[in-house]
Amino acid sequence: MKASVVDLRYKMNDILKALERNEEVTVLYHGKVKGVIVPAKREDNKRITDHPFFGMLEAETQKSVLDTLDNLRKPRYDDF
Repeated sequence: MKASVVDLRYKMNDILKALERNEEVTVLYHGKVKGVIVPAKREDNKRITDHPFFGMLEAETQKSVLDTLDNLRKPRYDDF
């Protein structure tokens, strides 16, 4: 989409809709390109298997997931 400086002021809703559609918006000033507005990157819905914690439970340890998380979240040094 191309938009002039005046369009940025008066038609911001249309520009935001174009960005929602992942379109780049070229900003024109006196008919010359001054810049490009690029849509923000969105995080895709990731699969659970892509999470770093997935598959951390080894076959030889029979701890539950909650016990493993408690072990990971415990403080570095135990207070006496």
